[in-house]
Amino acid sequence: MAPVLEVNELTKTYKNGRGIMDISFEIEKGDIFGLLGPNGSGKTTTMKIITGLSYADKGSVQILGSSLEESSKALKEIGCLIEAPAIYDYLTARENLKIAANYYAEIKTPRIDDMLTQTGLIKYANEKVKNFSLGMKQRLGLALALVSKPKLVILDEPTNGLDIEGTVDIREIIMKQAKLGITFLVSSHISHEIELMCNKVGIIKEGKLLNVTSMKNALDECETLEKYFLKHVGRKKEEV
Repeated sequence: MAPVLEVNELTKTYKNGRGIMDISFEIEKGDIFGLLGPNGSGKTTTMKIITGLSYADKGSVQILGSSLEESSKALKEIGCLIEAPAIYDYLTARENLKIAANYYAEIKTPRIDDMLTQTGLIKYANEKVKNFSLGMKQRLGLALALVSKPKLVILDEPTNGLDIEGTVDIREIIMKQAKLGITFLVSSHISHEIELMCNKVGIIKEGKLLNVTSMKNALDECETLEKYFLKHVGRKKEEV
């Protein structure tokens, strides 16, 4: 069986000289793959190329064996939350999901209510989103990413700015959906979050993917993912 996602030598350079260089990795069905790196390391650029929101100068992306460059069909298998959720504040949570569901003939009202339930928003389904907290908006963004029954969900810093309870909520939703067979690519600059959530991790810094391994191997090698990250980015002990 082909990997859910294959990224091969993705390269994109911006006018300021920053970007990504030769990014390659694979994700299997049911994985929660964490892309860990500091702000500006290339996480969002990589995700935007995978979702068709940006174009690479070089390299390729395959989703379930279909080339992103040759067929838009591959994009139908993706749900994503990149940067801020694309939601309408003047509409209710249910109305936001209905708009998204209209793009998919097979998605009916029961699926919308199921996503509201799974993200803990069903009791707020008819409330205007403008009254939601940041955590509630993030959960709605996750519901929007999941409503189309995607095979692959791509989440860029999904817990960024959330309090402890909001962070735990998002993490638990992701882990539950992965057990149901959905595959995730999740980025973060917080090593502890990736450690708790993911079964595989890729270390990225200054546009280069330095290492890809299982979380088990990372924690067998180092006591924490934070220490593993510092080891593989070459940070010297006296700099810590």
